[in-house]
Amino acid sequence: MDSTRQKKVNRLLEKEISQIFIQEARVLTLGTMVSVSKVRISPDLGMAKVYLSIFPSKNAANVIEEIKTKGGLVRKALGMKAGKQLRVIPDLQFFLDDSLDYLENIDRLLKE
Repeated sequence: MDSTRQKKVNRLLEKEISQIFIQEARVLTLGTMVSVSKVRISPDLGMAKVYLSIFPSKNAANVIEEIKTKGGLVRKALGMKAGKQLRVIPDLQFFLDDSLDYLENIDRLLKE
């Protein structure tokens, strides 16, 4: 169960990281559309898991690896944006959110 503080930080990080991906899209996303679907922060606010939806999903593995290698740039930009609101900028871990692919697969199976 997340505390109220964790929920507020989750929303803040989701909003700010989304803005970073919009502004730095060419450098980070290899020409694909990336959206932040969910952010989960640890209870000590030191680690954040960022779940990303990538479209088109055929080269999602390459894009997520590129984002992981440039995660320091994302964290630095996050520090510039949210540094006044957070005491410590959390370490970021990026994960692929494949829930949309899963839903499409279920729809396809139900139509058969």
